[in-house]
Amino acid sequence: MERTRSWFGRRRRRKARGEGGGGGGEEGEGEKVVVDGSEIRELVEDREAFGMFAESKFRELDADGDGRLSVRELQPAVEGIGAALGLPARGSSPNADHIYSEAISELTHGKKEEVSRTEFQEVLSDILLGMAAGLKRDPIVILRIDGEDLRDFVDSPRYEPEAAAIFSKIGSEDMSLRQCLLAALQLLNVDNGMPPASDPWVAENIIEPALQKLPAGQLEQPASQDVFLEQLKKLLSNIAERLQEQPVIVAHTENTFDGSGVKRLLDNKFELDKLLDSVWKDVLIEHKNKGSRECLIAALDKMADAAGLPPYGAVNQVDAVVNEALKTVNADERTAVDEAGFKKLLTDILRAVMMQLNRQPIFVSNSTVVHEPLFSSSAILSSPPVKSSPMVYL
Repeated sequence: MERTRSWFGRRRRRKARGEGGGGGGEEGEGEKVVVDGSEIRELVEDREAFGMFAESKFRELDADGDGRLSVRELQPAVEGIGAALGLPARGSSPNADHIYSEAISELTHGKKEEVSRTEFQEVLSDILLGMAAGLKRDPIVILRIDGEDLRDFVDSPRYEPEAAAIFSKIGSEDMSLRQCLLAALQLLNVDNGMPPASDPWVAENIIEPALQKLPAGQLEQPASQDVFLEQLKKLLSNIAERLQEQPVIVAHTENTFDGSGVKRLLDNKFELDKLLDSVWKDVLIEHKNKGSRECLIAALDKMADAAGLPPYGAVNQVDAVVNEALKTVNADERTAVDEAGFKKLLTDILRAVMMQLNRQPIFVSNSTVVHEPLFSSSAILSSPPVKSSPMVYL
């Protein structure tokens, strides 16, 4: 097995020929890249290289040459950082959107409309280190879906029982074979070697041409389980052929929220007190009503990373747990609290969240098609040349 590390913490893994029972594969097949932020940290910690990097980027972004960057000029910088890290494009992932908005807010301190050269370098360092920390905790796996794994699934003993289970979920006398097949594709995922069927490009360029190879008359007829199993196998084989011709790049994340991160924070009194002090000072400036639901959610967002939780609004299931915890402290009915009361409220909310997640952990899996070229030069990270790290085999 060959494994290499590329720029900005992407660990690239390729299957060797015949590995995993998948038969022979050409170079690049089965490739996956893990974006873990390791080389972002290496760049920021090299003060000379990072200084050159930040200065070069500032000059590139300062379109009007006035020595300051506006929010408009900063926008491509932040999106370029995301693209270079393999994050999904703005608007396609709640987690990625949160990172983009937080990055802009950090650069402008949430209020300023412009930043100076010195401010840009200082805050860029903080942003990159924050992103690196987040990626270390929750790496993004970039997968090249090329049909090999899908062929393996179709030819494996897994296919028939999994396909039968899918039919039992979606099968209906009122559904045509076409409708059953399209519904089935929505239930397959990258573990089966299938890119997100909900993606418009995948639907138009991969799925629809594969469907057209099936008997047109049969597609509009009601489907028995036997017919469904047979035609789904043919459809997946056709999709695998299309993927071999046009591989799809997918950004995949998996997270389990079980309350363990919250417990670690609550058990570390020194770290918890320090974080609560910091949050209190921030909300003192940003919110007048310290006991309001809005204020408490903003405060929880500031503690989310340390507690191993997603930002509010990113994961609906976790939001529901937080909402229940807020009810336990009557957040909707509160008006104002002092510092001690505010910190106790947050601690009580975190404890309620921890207990609920401990009883019922939440698993979240998300796959997004990356439509931009994964390894193309990025507007923010492509230059200047900086000292690269040696190859690391994992």
